[in-house]
Amino acid sequence: MRILSLSALAGVVSGSASACDLCSIYSATLARGEIGKGFYAGFAEQFTHFGTVQVDGRKAPNEAGQYLDSSISQLFVGYNLKDRIGVQFNLLVIYRSFKRPAGFEIDRGTESGIGDVSLIGNFLVYRSLKEDFTFSGSVLAGIKFPTGSTDRIREEFNEVEVPGAPESGIHGHDLTLGTGSFDGIVGAGIFTRWKRLFLTANAQYAIRAKGDFDYQFADDLTWTGGPGVYLALGHKYTLALQAVVSGEHKDTDTFQGASADDTGVTAVYLGPQLSFTWLSK
Repeated sequence: MRILSLSALAGVVSGSASACDLCSIYSATLARGEIGKGFYAGFAEQFTHFGTVQVDGRKAPNEAGQYLDSSISQLFVGYNLKDRIGVQFNLLVIYRSFKRPAGFEIDRGTESGIGDVSLIGNFLVYRSLKEDFTFSGSVLAGIKFPTGSTDRIREEFNEVEVPGAPESGIHGHDLTLGTGSFDGIVGAGIFTRWKRLFLTANAQYAIRAKGDFDYQFADDLTWTGGPGVYLALGHKYTLALQAVVSGEHKDTDTFQGASADDTGVTAVYLGPQLSFTWLSK
């Protein structure tokens, strides 16, 4: 099994590449540890660079210099029906650039467009607000819609190994913009703050259905969290820098009723997160 693994991560939303970024959910309410009434909107950006070849979990020579860069821009808008209940719509815009071997040739290219959109409901289970201390716990549930193009999954029908040529670690399921399926999403998170220091922990589980071309992505568990500091903290705005540790566990996908051996992953990532929130009222 030959795959390309993460070698660097930077952005304001951290996560893994192909599977996780298709269902990533970001909410500005997590940055403040609270839910207020009314409308809100925001933008989040995630960048990942994959440039290390692995075979059966072990680093292998990258003879062709292959890589996969992914930029995931997320636009979100939400409305909090009550003090503790809200709904949020997420739109992903994805840009990928890659270099990979194709037999004895080198294939370079890009893939870009709208990814899968999602509609998420949020519920604040518990909240304690004090001048120097905040703690909150929330849950979410929703559905992801198959709006992203799945044309790249067609490559799974034509993949062949050329004897003596470098094997590609980038496949159609890595480049696709969507899963082609209606998927369920559930999750939970906590936020705690003491003066300007804070800590977050969040987990999400994606429940996958069969998508286009008889391809089914495996259910996916992702988690993220870490300590941070508010560089600026006011009643109407926040600016925070956080050290984020994130992880993903996913079994192998299924293609035409058979297991796709190069798709399972268990990984842990590390990267910085910079977030800014502003309240107009």
